[in-house]
Parts: sequence; C-alpha cells; structure tokens
Amino acid sequence: MKKNYFRMLAMMLLSMMGLNASAHDIEVANADGVTIYYIYSSDYRELVVTYRGDYSTAYNEYSGNVVIPDEVTYMNRTRKVTSIGEAAFLRCSGLTSVTIPNSVTSIGYYAFYDCSGLTSITIPNSVTSIGDGAFYGCSGLTSVVSLIKNPFEIAGKGSSYPTFSDNTFINATLYVPVGTIDKYKSTAGWKDFQFIEEGTGEGGTTPGAKKCATPTISFADGKLTFSCETEGVSYTYEITNDDVKRGNASEVQLAVVYKVSVYATKYGYEDSDVATAEFTFGGNVDTGVRGDMNGDNIVNALDIQTIIMIAAMF
Repeated sequence: MKKNYFRMLAMMLLSMMGLNASAHDIEVANADGVTIYYIYSSDYRELVVTYRGDYSTAYNEYSGNVVIPDEVTYMNRTRKVTSIGEAAFLRCSGLTSVTIPNSVTSIGYYAFYDCSGLTSITIPNSVTSIGDGAFYGCSGLTSVVSLIKNPFEIAGKGSSYPTFSDNTFINATLYVPVGTIDKYKSTAGWKDFQFIEEGTGEGGTTPGAKKCATPTISFADGKLTFSCETEGVSYTYEITNDDVKRGNASEVQLAVVYKVSVYATKYGYEDSDVATAEFTFGGNVDTGVRGDMNGDNIVNALDIQTIIMIAAMF
C-alpha cells in the first residue's frame, strides 16, 4: 500500500517537473552495444542520461547490464556524461546492474525508482548530489557501495521522498571508503543505514581482500621507475642515503648509496609487500672510474648531466 502511495507521488512529482514528451535528444550505443538515451545540458557541452519517450510510458527502457560511458562521441563531437537525469531508469525492473562512471556528478530525482532487479549499486566519488527517491523501490538491493569521501545529506527514513526504501536502510549493507565511517554515521540520510562497513565488500578491510602485487624498482636514464602487475595502483616510497662520512682515514671512497623502499596501494585492495633496492652513485664499480655513470670508462658531460638529474630527483 505504501509502495503504491509513493508510486503515485512519484508520478505527480515528475509531472510537476515539466519533462518533455519526447525526452531524449540523441541515442548512442555504448561499447557493449546497449543503446543509451541522452539529453544535452543547458549549455550543450555535456550529456545527461535519460529515457526514451514520454515518462508515463518509459518503463523497462533499460534491462540487463548497462555500462554508462564517461563520454560520448556523436556527429564528431565528444561530450562528457555528467548526470543521470530525473526518472532516467524509472521502473526498469529488468535492469540487473549499472555502472556509473566517475564523470557523473549528480543523480536525479527517482533516477532508479522501482528498479527491483538491482542487487548492488556503486556510487562514484565524483557524485555531489543525489535526488530524493533516486533508489526508492529498489527492493533487491543488498549492498550500496559509496565511494564518496565527503558524504553530503540525502533524504533518509521518514522523509517525504526518501532516497532509499526503508527495506534498504534496514537490511542492505552500506560500504564506505576506509576512514570515513564516522562521517557517514553522522550525516543525514546515510546514518539511517543499520549496517555500515568500510571497504567495498570485495576488498579493502574485509576478509579475503585482494592484495596488490609487489612492485619492482628500476633505474635508467636518470629516472627511478616503479611498476606493478596490479593496474591502477599508487606508490608510497621512501628514499634514504648514507652520504654522511666521518672518520680519520687518509683516503675516502666518495660514493653515495641510495636505499629505496616502496609498496603499492589501491582502494579495495590490501597494500602490497614492500620492495627494496640500493643504488650506488659516484663511481662505476666495474671500471673503477669514479664519476663514470654510463660505463664508457670516461667521465664527460653525459655523466655530469646524469648526476645532476639524480640529485634533482632525490
């Protein structure tokens, strides 16, 4: 009974929004061949995901897995997709998953209203606003992954048009970025989730999380390079040296040993093991020619240039 009441309110709200009878401006197939409908933003520089036809009949326009691209090329013009419009996926009960790109900054009113086939939704960090009723009626949701690091208020339980259904607030798990759980627990709407955990449900702080591969360290042409088999990682490194010399010997070998340690990090993954390496500068060990950085047995401008590049880097 309550659901029918909200359905009626949704239709009334949408009708007051003054939506066009012919909603979309263009339609373009994504990389998977799924047609997605768009309207232009007010300045025609960006695109908003929408539905096809009149909102009163725009049910089940989308089904299965839908991947929204971050940009669309149409008639040789490329535009960013920055918003999911009002009622864009209204009552698409056949929609089983949707990928929202990090270019999207807003999710409109009733954008996924009554999408009962959705079991999980991931909201990217780029989103700065979510309209009332956006995920209301998504009765199948068991997990909501919010990558938003600074949560903003959403319509919670008891609101006229709550962003999520009471069933979602009570039974689904809200996964949030590591270190932000207290923010979510004190932010209107988000705090109504009974179960809030840090991580993504597929990694991070949860048991069995994937682990970043141990990075490798290399040095060539005056550049220190880190690489990792796990794509999209960030590197945390430390570089120290032992160039402090003390003593009373009559001869001192002027060589500097740089010690490098680095590990890889990625959201949703465990940090990698730490990789270490040592690099000695100031003399070529094989030839015994001090200052020979490239092994040609002489010290010239190329060697000096390499030393300067190294000094600048460290």
